[in-house]
Order: sequence, then C-alpha cells, then structure tokens
Amino acid sequence: MNTRTRTDVLLLVAFCGFLFFYGLGAFGLLGSDEPRYAQVAREMFERHDWISPTLQGKPWLEKPALYYWEAMAAYSVFGVSDRAARMPAAVDAVLMIAAIYLFLRRFRPGSETDGALIAAGCVGTIGFARGASTDMPLAAMFSIALLGWYAWYETRKRFGLAVFYLFLALATLAKGPVAIFFAGVILLIFVAVKCDWQAIRASLWIPGILLFLAVALPWYIAVQLRNPDFFRVFILEHNLGRFGQDLYHHRQPFWFYLPVLLLSLMPWTVWLIVALAERLRLLWSHREEALATRHNSWHLFLLIWMLVPVLFFSASQSKLPGYILPSIPAGALLVAEYLGSRQRETYKVSLWLVGLHALVCGALIFVALSAPTIQGNHHLTAGRGTYVAAGVGILVMIGVSAAVFRLGLRMLRPATMIPIVIGVGALLRLAAPAIDATQSARPVAQGILSFSHEAVPVALFHTTRQLEYGLGFYLNRPPQRYESGQVPRDGHVLVVAQSFTAQFGDSLRGRRVSFLTSIPTQKLDLYWVGPAE
Repeated sequence: MNTRTRTDVLLLVAFCGFLFFYGLGAFGLLGSDEPRYAQVAREMFERHDWISPTLQGKPWLEKPALYYWEAMAAYSVFGVSDRAARMPAAVDAVLMIAAIYLFLRRFRPGSETDGALIAAGCVGTIGFARGASTDMPLAAMFSIALLGWYAWYETRKRFGLAVFYLFLALATLAKGPVAIFFAGVILLIFVAVKCDWQAIRASLWIPGILLFLAVALPWYIAVQLRNPDFFRVFILEHNLGRFGQDLYHHRQPFWFYLPVLLLSLMPWTVWLIVALAERLRLLWSHREEALATRHNSWHLFLLIWMLVPVLFFSASQSKLPGYILPSIPAGALLVAEYLGSRQRETYKVSLWLVGLHALVCGALIFVALSAPTIQGNHHLTAGRGTYVAAGVGILVMIGVSAAVFRLGLRMLRPATMIPIVIGVGALLRLAAPAIDATQSARPVAQGILSFSHEAVPVALFHTTRQLEYGLGFYLNRPPQRYESGQVPRDGHVLVVAQSFTAQFGDSLRGRRVSFLTSIPTQKLDLYWVGPAE
C-alpha cells in the first residue's frame, strides 16, 4: 500500500467513523420503527432464537431476519442499548462505502476516493446509516451485489458473480424479494438497451444460484415451518399489499420521490441534476456513441440503477423515504463520474454551478445550526441563534466558492466535506438534546425509572403509538392501554396526554391516584395508580 492509498484509506475511515458512528446514542430511538425493530431483536437475543421474530412475545413477521441478526450480534458485544440497536446500519454503510472504494480502485482508478466520500457524505446515506431499521442493510447489500455483477460484466471473472449472488441473498434476507425484483429489472433493462442478451444467459451461473439458495433459503423455510402465517403476512400483506394499497396510511403524491431523491443526495444535488441532464441528452441524441464505450456503459448502468427504484415506488400506494435508499449510491456514483470526467477535461468551472452548490452547502449548515430553534418552536424564529446560523452559512458559501474558483474542481470534494462534518457535528451537539426531549420515549422511561427501578406495570392513556413502542424497548415490557380496556389491577405507572388528564379518572373509581411528574416537552403527565381493592 503506497503513501497516497494509505492516506485515502485513513481519510475514509475517519470520515465514515465520524458520520456513521459518532453520537449514535445522542438521542433516543425515534418513531415507531426504530424501537420496534430494536425490541424484536432484543426478544430474539434473550431467547437465543435466530428464526422467529417476536414483539411482546407474539410473532412479528413484517421483515426478514438480517437486521435482527446484526442487532443481536451488537447486543452480545455492547449490551442492549439504543446505540447498539443502531450499530448494524452504521456497519452496513461502512461495508457499502468500502465496496464502492474497492470497485472504483479496480475499474475506475483515480476516482475511488472521491466516489466513496461522495457516497458517504450524502444526506440519505448519513441519515439511514444512523437508524435502527432495515433500509440500510438492504441498500448496502443490494449495492454490493450490483457492483459485483458489473465487475463480472467487464471482466467475465466468476468472482464478481459470486459476490453478486452472495450479497443478493443477504439483501433478500434484509427486506425480502424486492431485492431480487430490482436486480432482475435493472439488469434486464441494461442488457436490453445494450442489446447484449448473452450477458443475462451467462449471468445464470449454477454455482452462484446454489450459493444464493444456500444463504437465503434456509431462514425462509425455517420461519415458515415455525409460523404458518409467514407467507400471508410477509409476502401478501407487507410486500404485495403495501404496493397495491395504502394499508398503513403512507399515501403520498406520485411525485413524492423526486424531492426525496434530491434531498437525499444533498449536498451534491446540483451536480446530480447536471449529470443526469448530460446522460439523458447523450442517450437521446447520440445513442450509439453513448453505448459504445466501457465508460458510457457504466454511466448507463448507474442511471438505470438509480431510476428503477424511484419509478417503481412512485407507482406504489404506500410511500416512505427509505424505500428508494438503494438509489442513493448510484446517484452518488453518477456525480463522482461526472466530476471526474470534468477534471480530466480541464473543465472551466461554471460560476452558476459552483455558486448553487455553495448555496446548498450553506443551507445545510444553516438548517443544522437552526435545528434547536426549529425543534423547540416548531418553526424558524428570528433571534440571535438564527442570525448566527445565517452568518455561518454565508461564510461556508463564500469558503466553498473561493476554494473551487481558486484551485479548480479538484477542490470541490474536500471543500464540501468540511460543511458536511460541521453540519453533522452541529446537529449532534446542539439539536440532539431537543430531539431527545421532544421526540423520544427515553426521557419518559427515565422519568418512570426515577420513581421505581422495579418492573412495575405501565399503562398509557391517549398517547402516541411511537411512545408505546419506545417505552416497550426502554422498559423491556409492553405498556397497556386504558382506552383498549387494559387497566392493570396491580399498582402501576400511568402515562397520560395532558389534554386528556381530566378523562382518565372514569376508569379508576375507588383507586388511589398520585401525581408523580410531568414531561412538559412531550405534554405528558405521570401518575401512580394504586392496586385495585
């Protein structure tokens, strides 16, 4: 390993280590999915059960097992915590960035550091690398699989196919048959445009297919044998049902994923738009030229890879931002290829493009520094903090613009890394306490434990589903709901939404009720309810 390679690797390690691992537990688990997945993994871990996911002791068959296995491994090393629950996504993101670096070093030498750092620094990558969910495991395994297939396509060496089938199997264990579907559609469109049908026939490599089956199939067979409802719940409801119907109230307009894609690729959005425009123009006006070279075939492959998940899920009745995460690495690589080609051509730096890019970088810093104000007031307010955030954002804009205009496009990536690091650091240091206080069940659980470290029952009255799942993880016991008729007979802690405080007494006639404390940031009151006589 030469000095430059060693420097590049150390830079990648430091950058990914900070972006993906620093402050993983700065705020508690958010939403419904994070605490739910974390608790499913904990229950499997405590039972030493690697097959049947359960939540509150009941089968939970919405997702395959890869994330749960990774979280179980993290729990065994670091103990059960929200930080450990987020560790799998961070590790998978590192694997994806490492695969991008190694692929580019072998097939596009000179662009490996830029490509890996651009992919790591996208907002979508950073956000989902820090979440306890199945989205990053799918995106990482799927991306490595497609890089393996394209490595085979260029060299016809079977090692690339082995990587493809192995990681496609892991992607199938991460989120299900959608990985197989996307891989098949992307490859079919690519070879159809290239008129290279022989590539598909050659891809159907029997040892690779057997490797895929050996890795992916055993868990699916085992979980179906243990849980006869698995096929109906997982395949029919949570795959086909989610696409065809808005079963879980995630309806969004058809164009929803256009802004999601652009936001996920920030701060590289301006260059993505330019790269896309150039690729599409070349394909439209000079199709033979666009497909003739190895370089242009790689661009075509990335374009198809990025667009297929976006277009597919745009037609779905159920839409969530994480669904198109597999598109983000392809978009980042398109940006890296475009910038690399412009550097090789001694491209004259465009005032407008650099200015818009600097504006995006400054906007990210402004949002990161303003996040505590926005979190506390639910909107941006004029004040000292806002003015400081605006000033820092303007300084970042000037700094990025000056560095690129003075030293050329080769400075674009290093100049952009600085605001990325500042933005993530600012969010974790400044906004994390407010996010934890207002959005996570962790402070509520701490409030309960401050009165009793024993595993007393906990009940809820007109609180959110997010709080229910969050307390289920942090207290490691399922809360009960008054409004569902689940009123514990033993003494218990009751968590009540403050707007419903006057109503819960109807369920507790003749029982002693004592006020414990309030959680004002979440508009909750805690009471101790004595046992029924």
